[in-house]
Amino acid sequence: MIQEVALLHIRPGQTADFEAAFAEAQAIISTMPGYLRHELQRCLEDDHKYVLFVWWETLADHTEGFRGSPEYEQWRTLLHHFYYPFPTVEHYQQVLL
Repeated sequence: MIQEVALLHIRPGQTADFEAAFAEAQAIISTMPGYLRHELQRCLEDDHKYVLFVWWETLADHTEGFRGSPEYEQWRTLLHHFYYPFPTVEHYQQVLL
């Protein structure tokens, strides 16, 4: 299992619109092969910062499957215009319980 971690900085004044768009976009990602679950969390100290966690079966499910799919284009259209700067995305694998 792989955990995708994306640090999202939302343009000022657009957090409500971002959350509404994400509510729609999560229906897209949740249907993708290899998708397990996700969480979106808002920072308490800066309400324009979010972290998105997505659990995938494999790295390729995210980087090749999702990002190479037509559904990703829909995801991108819904969400990418809210980000500034563009998110940092990294992938992690559990080491110890």
